[in-house]
Amino acid sequence: MSVATTTTSVTRVLKVWSRAALHPLFLVVPLALIVSIPAADAFLPPDIHLAHLLVVATAVTAMGAGPRPTALIGGLAILALIAAGAERRTLGTESVLVELASLTVLSALLFAFTHLRDGHQRELSRARTVSDTAQRVVMRPLPRRAGPVSLAAEYHSAEADTYIGGDLYAAARTSDSTRLIMGDVRGKGLASISDTAIVLGAFRAAAHRRIPLTELVADLEDAVRWGLAEFSECQPDAAERFVTAVVLDIPDDEPVVHMISCGHPPPLLLRRATGTVTALQVSEPAPPLGLGAMSDDTYTAATFPFHEGDRILLYTDGVIEARDGAGTFYPLAERLARWVDHAPGPLLKQITADLRAYAGGLLDDDMAMMIAQRGQAPAAA
Repeated sequence: MSVATTTTSVTRVLKVWSRAALHPLFLVVPLALIVSIPAADAFLPPDIHLAHLLVVATAVTAMGAGPRPTALIGGLAILALIAAGAERRTLGTESVLVELASLTVLSALLFAFTHLRDGHQRELSRARTVSDTAQRVVMRPLPRRAGPVSLAAEYHSAEADTYIGGDLYAAARTSDSTRLIMGDVRGKGLASISDTAIVLGAFRAAAHRRIPLTELVADLEDAVRWGLAEFSECQPDAAERFVTAVVLDIPDDEPVVHMISCGHPPPLLLRRATGTVTALQVSEPAPPLGLGAMSDDTYTAATFPFHEGDRILLYTDGVIEARDGAGTFYPLAERLARWVDHAPGPLLKQITADLRAYAGGLLDDDMAMMIAQRGQAPAAA
């Protein structure tokens, strides 16, 4: 077999192999080696032999392609080695036979390796698809608009390759208002998803009903306590678990916002007209959800002005507890004053980028932000 014959074989399989290659590098380099090494061997002195380098072609293919391309390149490398031996009339020598046997065994092992690797990758892909779908069901995307309120959200999970963790947010519409919740489950990452699902499920079940905000929060408290008690047998720390939350009700026809805070960091009111940032502190905060039995007082809603163009930023402690290299907490309210004129979506992107830069890119806690901006109510259909 000559070099020309090997080149023809390469051309024949080029189209099939290129469909499976993940990157042109894993196509160009192996084929170049298979063609050039036998050609170079024909012009080198008898004591210099390069054909053993054909193993590199198969190894490069196995790095970035599947079993079929690896098998094809391995076969072509074996044919190229045979062609090089025939050209030099050393095919029957012990050296070439050992090289041929080694290349054959290695090609077979690399084929088996890529076959197993692709199987594991398919299983991982299916598992990730199921996980992503389940997580997105729990933490549904926010609508861009709910009545006269524009919404945007940003989320960062403490664990890699996850969409949700111990922080939560949601929005719901009644016939004449928009209701929002921002919460933080004790704990972080995947271990807290069950509590996150309990709170979000209870909120979505009750928030769309025209019940007072105090009754809605009472329903959330009952649901969280019931959910934690249900899992207390398999989770011995259930008695120490709770959820901080802030629940808002924004009427369509009244420039105010009603709020109940259950041990959660105060939202920030951004007023574009004055360029100010104000923390919405409630005079009578409630205990975190799950700890309502510690207090016999009923829930009390606080009311704050919320005019057209105003924005409210809700966030979790993962934002304000991020530290810089000196250990200083992130000054959220101070930074917000620089970006009062930003629209909701760009504002959250700006905060996230600034937060990552402040913390040196190390965000090791769950982090969630949601912003609501009052505008004009859309015309009725």
